[in-house]
Amino acid sequence: MGKKLYVGNLGYSVTDGELEKMFLVHGTVHSAQVIMDRDTGRSKGFGFVEMASDQEAQSAIAALNGKDSNGRSLTVNEAKPREPGGRGGRSYR
Repeated sequence: MGKKLYVGNLGYSVTDGELEKMFLVHGTVHSAQVIMDRDTGRSKGFGFVEMASDQEAQSAIAALNGKDSNGRSLTVNEAKPREPGGRGGRSYR
């Protein structure tokens, strides 16, 4: 079973492919996705990477958390499960 990682403080120009390349040296990457703003189409500055195993995920966290990437210090840790419920936005009563 794979382990999903949160990657924060990404440069706004980082693509899915570049994100995947950062993690490939630490093991098999099942998926890498930079989260985009649906209104502007620009990166939100964070993404998620799914590694093949817990060992590979821990290796990536150890190597990349705090690492400088284009002048920004990356935040890499285990992704938290998504909270059930609304998607944010306005509430209509």
